[in-house]
Amino acid sequence: MAGSQLIACHECDLMQREVPLPRGGVAFCGRCGAELYRSHPDSFERTLAFTVAAIFLFAIANAFPIVGVKLQGQVIQTTLFDTVRTLYSEDMKSVAVLVFVTAMLMPAIKLFALTYLYLPLRLGRAAPHFALVFRMLRAVHPWSMVEVFLLGILVSVIKLENLASVVPGIALWSFGALMLLMAALAAVFDPRGLWTRMEATR
Repeated sequence: MAGSQLIACHECDLMQREVPLPRGGVAFCGRCGAELYRSHPDSFERTLAFTVAAIFLFAIANAFPIVGVKLQGQVIQTTLFDTVRTLYSEDMKSVAVLVFVTAMLMPAIKLFALTYLYLPLRLGRAAPHFALVFRMLRAVHPWSMVEVFLLGILVSVIKLENLASVVPGIALWSFGALMLLMAALAAVFDPRGLWTRMEATR
């Protein structure tokens, strides 16, 4: 039962017993007043739904052109991978690696880890190596920077408009929607609820 479990305050280390919370409720430390945990209504279902939607958007964002540049009657389109490859070939290897890691690799790992953890639980069982994948998810979270990459694209598009006609590609819109979904995922993700559900399958 949630009420029989102990939880340590991350501010003052006071051990306290968990208590059931009403919908949307928040529990605070009895000594220092720091937030201990909160109730996330429908967190599991929302996280899984947002993850599935984000996977589709992430696939579109990587498969289709980000922008098209029309210059002297010719249209040049580029995908995210084309951008990484061009940066690498232009002797900007560190920038290419940074873009690849933060805009492609880490978001992919994050979405894979969420799917790996949540989908089996939705089917009533815990995935093997649950704790290891959970730690990996927490480790890659700060490195998933889709929003930073999107802002960089928008700045570049604004600058290019003075030189050529710029046509936003479907991938750019997908990145925008993906950024919103990633923010929604961060808002509804409930590690405590995830572990509680995993322990219930044992």
